[in-house]
Amino acid sequence: MATINGSHSRPKVLIPEKVSPDGLRLLQESLDVEEKKGLIPNQLLDIIGEYDALIVRSETKVTSALLSAGKKLKVVARAGVGVDNVDLGAATKLGIIVVNSPQGNINAAAEHTIALLMAVARNIGGASLSIKAGKWERSQLVGVEVKGKTLGILGLGKVGLTVARAAGGLGMTLVSYDPYANPSLAAAANVELVPSMDELLEQADFLTIHTPMIASTKGIIGASELSKMKKSARILNVARGGIVDESALLSALEVGTIAGAGMDVFTTEPPKPGDAASKLIEHPKVVATPHLGASTVEAQENVSIDVCTQVISILSGQLPRSAVNAPIILPEEYRTLQPFVTLLEKMGSLYTQHFGLSNSSQRMRTTFELTYEGTLASTSNTKPLFASLVKGLVSPITSADSLNINIVNAELVAKERGILISEYKSRENLEQEGYAASVTLRARLDPRSPSASRRSNPADPTDTERQRKIRDQVITGFVSNNQPYISRLGRFTCQFIPTGTMIICRNYDEPGKIGIVGGRLGKAGVNIRFMNVAPIEQNGDKLAVDSQPSGSQKENEALMILGVDKPVDDDVKKGLIGGDGVLEANVVVL
Repeated sequence: MATINGSHSRPKVLIPEKVSPDGLRLLQESLDVEEKKGLIPNQLLDIIGEYDALIVRSETKVTSALLSAGKKLKVVARAGVGVDNVDLGAATKLGIIVVNSPQGNINAAAEHTIALLMAVARNIGGASLSIKAGKWERSQLVGVEVKGKTLGILGLGKVGLTVARAAGGLGMTLVSYDPYANPSLAAAANVELVPSMDELLEQADFLTIHTPMIASTKGIIGASELSKMKKSARILNVARGGIVDESALLSALEVGTIAGAGMDVFTTEPPKPGDAASKLIEHPKVVATPHLGASTVEAQENVSIDVCTQVISILSGQLPRSAVNAPIILPEEYRTLQPFVTLLEKMGSLYTQHFGLSNSSQRMRTTFELTYEGTLASTSNTKPLFASLVKGLVSPITSADSLNINIVNAELVAKERGILISEYKSRENLEQEGYAASVTLRARLDPRSPSASRRSNPADPTDTERQRKIRDQVITGFVSNNQPYISRLGRFTCQFIPTGTMIICRNYDEPGKIGIVGGRLGKAGVNIRFMNVAPIEQNGDKLAVDSQPSGSQKENEALMILGVDKPVDDDVKKGLIGGDGVLEANVVVL
């Protein structure tokens, strides 16, 4: 949370459109919420720089320019499913997470589809207009029953399946084309999966569309597709405008190729006077509604609460649940990964501060191996861990204002900074270590580096020291009771919680060293909060130890990790190093 003049300020959220009262109450518990409805684009552009989050519905256009102006923006939340009004490419480059609510209006959209299905089948729209005009035209408004008819479902996702279950209850035969459909779920809903869209079009008495609006689905139902359907067939679109070619559908209705249509969405909303969508709306064989698929009291409440909860979670540093421009994280993955996300960021920052910034004689390394061990090796989604490591690595050398790194843009940031991270998995059983999973970060020399190609000379102690430093930039960590721990730092076995200000001393492992360091810190007014003494690694990876001559002084070293209660300046740090056996002292802030 931001700090201004020593006091904590709460993140600010801008809401330029309607959000349910329950959603607002959730936000107001921990965030500063400002509702500013009716803003024109320039007004929104002028003020967006003040906010950490933006919550919109479908009216606000979240452009590249708006996102760039939002210097503090961490999340844009769309209270609904579609994100056509958000520039996802720009958001991704800027590291702004875009979330939506893919679950909140599923039932509402499915019910509206069934409402249009029945309205088109029974001429409800025309009949209502007729009787309101004082007419009684029963013979001209004869409809068809849906029982026994075939409902073709293009796209068998959550909404498509919900529609299928409802239509099955009406006695309809169900067929679907969706190359990504789950066969088990389809079978459970009594839906027959057909191998091609042509077969779907040929069988359908009613065709309902439930696909996202992407490049491959734009205009997917055009003149050619309509010509393959029965002349008695009717089309329903409660998905996204533009999936159906409106001009082609209008022509098909006018010449009788198609018997009717139920349209809730249009390419341009609201449609412009005289365009194909406007003519469709006016057509007597069309039942049209103004994008009401999600417009129920329950759906509005559901999506508002959903996105508001996600905004709170993301602004508090949690993983996004329904990020549109980031990998989907399942609930069980979330529970496993969250503590390791914290650990990886700490490990990255610890590496840069302890090995990178403290070693002015070498260029900071940018090639790393990241190994997931134990139960963590079975995790399929490691994107959040990768992102946290990148954030940790660059945070000590990046201003806070420009540090917006997450699973959305981590790969781009790594590429721009020349950071190469190779990920590996090891299913080694770690029960004997007292924990189920661990992570090891190992820095590698750039193969083009002169230091990497130069062979060591055992007779040259300076060369031996240099080779030791090349090998030993290693950090291992684990999680216990959701608390991150570091268990290896370089050549040394340790166990400490990486938090706050720490002094890491490398010293000869001899009596009296703790007293010397403690005494000098005491004279400087620095209080020690915790301490961990770390001997040289004796098990597992013995690269460092095995290369040393037997009896070498270097085997008699240890690390002293001290957690202290205040910042430590260079004079205090330099005062720890001297003839009393303290070889190095680094200050790390986590």
